[in-house]
Amino acid sequence: MIRLRPYKACDAKTIVSWIKNEFSFRQWCADRYDHYPITADDINAHYNSFAMSDDFFAMTAFDESGIIGHLIMRFTDKDKKILRFGFIIVDDKKRGQSLGKEMISLSLKYAFEILKAEKVTLGVFENNPAAYNCYKAAGFKDTKNSKFEYYNILGESWKCLELETTIFEYKN
Repeated sequence: MIRLRPYKACDAKTIVSWIKNEFSFRQWCADRYDHYPITADDINAHYNSFAMSDDFFAMTAFDESGIIGHLIMRFTDKDKKILRFGFIIVDDKKRGQSLGKEMISLSLKYAFEILKAEKVTLGVFENNPAAYNCYKAAGFKDTKNSKFEYYNILGESWKCLELETTIFEYKN
């Protein structure tokens, strides 16, 4: 059984160990870090920059074997109705076991029931179909917006797909 708890600085070492190459690193962080590889200190420094904010929530998923996943949640509006998920990652040795879907489902429960969000959004690169399918299986839908954002990563143009779900869809 997976549970969710607030991120701890000691989690960073494990999270960094799941990032095996620069391609997967860039899929995970969308170039929010300026260098590869990153260290546990890099993650902690990034998250510490939000330490005094009540809009940012770093979370860690775990089971009886230990840490299995991680993501952040941050409000994108001043009314705190729209929450965005990011930096979503699951232990690379445990992928393909629906743990990502389970972690996202728990995170949606937290977002809607605890944080009282009305909508949750996320972005996923088109070249990451496993993540895209995971998010769709957890209840996210493609946004109706036809405007896509593109990132220049590793000498290529990566298309970012926007997904969302609402409190109404969550409850039904």
